Amino acid sequence: MPSFRSGRVTEILSERPGIQRVAIGDERAYVLVDQVGTVAVGDDVVFNTTAVDLGLGTGGWHVVHWNLERRSWSKPGPGHIMKVRYTSLQSDTGASEEDADPGTDLRGRPVVACSLHSQVPIVAATFLAHRPDARVAYVMTDGAALPMALSDLVVRMKEVGLVHVTLTAGHAFGGDREAVSVPSALATAVNVENADLVIVAMGPGVVGTDTALGTSAVEVASILDATTALRGRPICCVRASGVDPRPRHRGASHHVDTVLSLTRSRVEVATVSDADVDAPDHDVRALDPGDVPALLGERGLRVTSMGRGPEDDPLFYAAAGAAGVLAADGPDGR
Repeated sequence: MPSFRSGRVTEILSERPGIQRVAIGDERAYVLVDQVGTVAVGDDVVFNTTAVDLGLGTGGWHVVHWNLERRSWSKPGPGHIMKVRYTSLQSDTGASEEDADPGTDLRGRPVVACSLHSQVPIVAATFLAHRPDARVAYVMTDGAALPMALSDLVVRMKEVGLVHVTLTAGHAFGGDREAVSVPSALATAVNVENADLVIVAMGPGVVGTDTALGTSAVEVASILDATTALRGRPICCVRASGVDPRPRHRGASHHVDTVLSLTRSRVEVATVSDADVDAPDHDVRALDPGDVPALLGERGLRVTSMGRGPEDDPLFYAAAGAAGVLAADGPDGR
């Protein structure tokens, strides 16, 4: 169950559209300003401490729930579609589908489904190295963090031109476009935003256990099947590691086996020689992604995953990069 405390804001650490980061005495918290409004130094606030209390992967940040200096606050939304429904933070974000029907045909566009947020810029960088004039869309699912504003990585990807438009699907919110569902987000990316590549992944904060099905990464299976049903080109991005201390994630992660066993349609799987994937029901291709750290470095972007950079775990970056190469090459290596 949630835990809350109150305290006084002592410093505004940083702010950008959608989020403030603040100090509350010796502790840190972020404020989702589109849900609860802004805070100022000296304001007394109520903040949720649950994730930090449990030692979860929030980086030591609490979440401001309410500013006690105000009695009321509102920010009207653009439509009637609600996200985070039936909670105290439900918001009328609206949805792109209220304005236009995106259709149901992806027209063969490649859709790369990732299981980790940190794979997104790697896929984009290797794809754009082969197709520099292409337009890339990122669809963020509600499998992990719900607010896109939490992702520093998304801000940087847009700044350096790796991602041209963002969409938030399901209960995730804060993208350039809101979508009611992942399939609708895919169709919107292709038919409204004219994306040449759609990369789909949850936001920061993947949930996992040591069981086969107890991970939010299983959403990749439904994304791949939806892409097939909508006549897109489904590509599975392989999570792999050469240094992860957990044996189940060494080489190609056990999540890859689980996802592909749950996927009902035949899909393409991009990998590298050091991350063998045994999936006879799917089309597996081992590819050379090139110098992935250099491609990211050319754009001034440093990406880490699970606290590890390319120098620490080159296999992770190579495996994700292979998906971008496969998307650019075409299904038959064209």
